Amino acid sequence: MGRAGFNRKSALATLTMVLAAEAADVDVLWGLKSPLAALQHHRGITHSFFGVPFIAAATLGVVYVIHRLRQRRPGAITPRGKPPVRWGYLYLFALLAALSHLLLDYTTAYGIRLFEPFNYRWYSWDLVYILDPLIWAVLIAGLALPALLGLINQEIGARSQGPRGRTGAVVALVCLALIWGVRDYQHRRAVTAMDSFLYRGAEPQRVAAYPYMINPFRWHGVVETADFLETVPVNSLEPEVNDAQARIFYKPEETEVLRVADSSYFGRVYLDWAVFPYAREQKLEGETRGYFVEFQDLRYTYPEESGRTALGGYVVLDPELRVLMQGMNSWTSPTPESLEHQPLRP
Repeated sequence: MGRAGFNRKSALATLTMVLAAEAADVDVLWGLKSPLAALQHHRGITHSFFGVPFIAAATLGVVYVIHRLRQRRPGAITPRGKPPVRWGYLYLFALLAALSHLLLDYTTAYGIRLFEPFNYRWYSWDLVYILDPLIWAVLIAGLALPALLGLINQEIGARSQGPRGRTGAVVALVCLALIWGVRDYQHRRAVTAMDSFLYRGAEPQRVAAYPYMINPFRWHGVVETADFLETVPVNSLEPEVNDAQARIFYKPEETEVLRVADSSYFGRVYLDWAVFPYAREQKLEGETRGYFVEFQDLRYTYPEESGRTALGGYVVLDPELRVLMQGMNSWTSPTPESLEHQPLRP
């Protein structure tokens, strides 16, 4: 965005926009407290429309301090041909950069709470996987290729016609918009195909399609019916729902164990975030005694991935249904097998 033309309006434009575009992720500091606190607060107030003006103002304050320190250096001069520092423009640029962060997060399946603190609902476009090599390649090329061409021009003695990189940056942004457009069209085709399909003879109450990393025609479909949830591969190019590779998750009966697990700190935070939550209880036998309740969100339960679901968690209860352990899945998280011979005490 800076090279697309904003850096011609004011000095420090690129620095301001880079910092403002990243500043919202300051909420990752909640992860220092616990992974569960990170889930509770990530993509909250700093990722909302309400927070954008404050993020922009804080960024501008940091840039102002950097600018003042640079001006105090001995022999500091303003380069010729560079635009002056225009603080009003820089605040506007910081607003736009902060909004770009919200847009990028909105395109993913993780979601974002755009209207916090007035509305805590999660919103997501479900177009882009959390890591997207194609988008990275387009944006990096938009920066790297003009720089490479500039080095070639220097070698052959070509005269520069002003700041380099504007065309490459604009083309990269246009390509990004085209990627979103193609994936939005394919996403709609996938959802429409899923919505017109019967699942084990049952009509869907709710359907959603989630992206894979590279292939824009391959989708991870999740369906909810009255009695079960189902994950199913979807090909949006045909479009086609591959029911033969579906996985079924029957809705469990409401038990006191699940009720207590749902009302725990972990349960409240997780169920607020999850779109297709699924919980199952397992009774712990032997010396352990108690209950192990595993939570997962089926939008991250990809059929080809084995083991624990990404962004899942657990609650461990004793026989009196007191919460003994709770948290997000990790390499060190307990499993029913690891608790088999471990007496649990409140």
